[in-house]
Amino acid sequence: QVQLVESGGGLVQAGGSLRLSCAASGGTFSVTAMGWFRRAPGKEREFVAAITWIVGSTNYADSVKGRFTISRDSAKKTMYLQMSSLKPEDTAIYYCAAAKFRVGTYDYWGQGTQVTVSS
Repeated sequence: QVQLVESGGGLVQAGGSLRLSCAASGGTFSVTAMGWFRRAPGKEREFVAAITWIVGSTNYADSVKGRFTISRDSAKKTMYLQMSSLKPEDTAIYYCAAAKFRVGTYDYWGQGTQVTVSS
């Protein structure tokens, strides 16, 4: 069983930056892709960004394109989300997820890390 643990969340002023990490552990780590999602207060969970594990192809939600960058370090079994030019509307709990076989079908989820952007 793969466990995912997010870190790096916190409080930042609008226009600032944060870097989230998602470390995987346990079991045989073999995934097709990993992604970041977020849930803002009173809203549904939404897709933020994803990356294929071997090739490193990326995909972003329109709302974060040009501001967020997803990356991974295969040797460390860790995924990152560099967030810049943060806006108050980026405030949410950020979750990482891993897809074992199919890109877009996530089998493992982390517990989330809070990101709060003050205006």
